[in-house]
Amino acid sequence: MSPPPNPNAKSKFPSHLFPSFQASTNLREHVATLLQSLSSVAKRVVVIYDSLMASCVQDAIHIKNCESYTFHSVSAFTMFLYFWNLMGNPIVKKSKNLIPEVPSLEGCFTTQFLNFISSQYEFHKFSNGVIYNTTRVIEKPYIELIEGMISNKTHWALGPFNPLCIEKKSNNKGRHFSLEWLDKQKGKSVIYVSFGTTTALKEEQIIELANGLEQSKQKFIWVLRDADRGDVFNEDGVRRIIELPKGFEERVENEGIGLIVRDWAPQLEILSHSSIGGFMSHCGWNSCMESITMGVPIAAWPMHSDQPRNRVLVTEVLKVGLIVKDWNHRDELVKSCVVKNVVRRLMATKEGDEMRQNAMNLRNEILESMDEGGVSRIELDSFIAHVTR
Repeated sequence: MSPPPNPNAKSKFPSHLFPSFQASTNLREHVATLLQSLSSVAKRVVVIYDSLMASCVQDAIHIKNCESYTFHSVSAFTMFLYFWNLMGNPIVKKSKNLIPEVPSLEGCFTTQFLNFISSQYEFHKFSNGVIYNTTRVIEKPYIELIEGMISNKTHWALGPFNPLCIEKKSNNKGRHFSLEWLDKQKGKSVIYVSFGTTTALKEEQIIELANGLEQSKQKFIWVLRDADRGDVFNEDGVRRIIELPKGFEERVENEGIGLIVRDWAPQLEILSHSSIGGFMSHCGWNSCMESITMGVPIAAWPMHSDQPRNRVLVTEVLKVGLIVKDWNHRDELVKSCVVKNVVRRLMATKEGDEMRQNAMNLRNEILESMDEGGVSRIELDSFIAHVTR
């Protein structure tokens, strides 16, 4: 049984999801049976598995026409730091300016989850190669550093996996109401605020964030929701109704300043909209990739896991973001004045304009890399040629 998300927990790591991770370890026998059945009718069976489910596919090595490939859903930057730390931080050639100071992992994970990661990583030695949700356009140095450290595996950067071009519907039928609201706003004038599906903020933090957004005088869309439940079959728990400052929601909507979305929102469609000029994000890697590929800079507010290190990549390496909350102050409340100032810097200053241009330049490079002869296209062709040889 998975407990409900706890917004008042000392650690923001989504511990309520851990029973789901544990449950996945029971799939080994079923996966082995499936692979055996497929191997009898196929020339080659190719298994791409999430790095946290390695134990489930460990029997692939015993099937002669079966190959397995590890998929890392986090950034190459994060994975390089993990391997580098594991090896005792050895001196790396040509690493000048490539390894910035990064936060420690303290507070990022629970001990329980770190033990689970270790239990899965011992099975990666059986894989035939490694796939990353990134592109050499933005993370080439870190892919190459990994290749130098783990030379017994072939590494492919096959991302981004999100669509790069979002088709705009010709009419409003079926469109999310937030997109219709965005249609009425000026270009690059709105900041999108969303912290993903695994984060639950304390009520006092929600109030500070609300006040900061309003005081910034910048337009915003705020996806205000609790973390998704770990147990989707649990019908007993009642979702928390998130309270905002009195009159806030009506005031900002009536004045046309902001829009509150209390459930699912079409994030890619929002980020790709011409009215969006910034994204206040927890810096989960999927959200970072979506923002970068849409040419939108990030106001970084990491909560747990790989997010504090993704923040470093976004703000210090790629130069497409500002810090809202520094990891060294992770247990402190982010005051409304901080929110106000960061939003203004990103949305209404020359500094913010430069970051928008940097983000748009990266987007254009990524799009070009997907064309024939581009680095991402070559990478994908290489992987397809490898598994179909």
